[in-house]
Amino acid sequence: MPYVFVFTEQYSRRAARFLKRHPELRQQYLKTLRLLEANPFHPSLRLHPLGGKLDGLHSVSINLSYRITLELLIDA
Repeated sequence: MPYVFVFTEQYSRRAARFLKRHPELRQQYLKTLRLLEANPFHPSLRLHPLGGKLDGLHSVSINLSYRITLELLIDA
């Protein structure tokens, strides 16, 4: 079962700004989103919960230097 993304307007703006600054990461970013949609628990994503002021959010890896933070909502 593929998962569904819901992008907020704020996320879309930040993603566009990030990709404008780092065009060399576009393919890795898109690959990460495709893999996240197909299987969020794939080991290469390194999905993990965050703590502190980002408590309630999760993080997945684009590469060793960059991450995507997200909120996981499971609707059964």
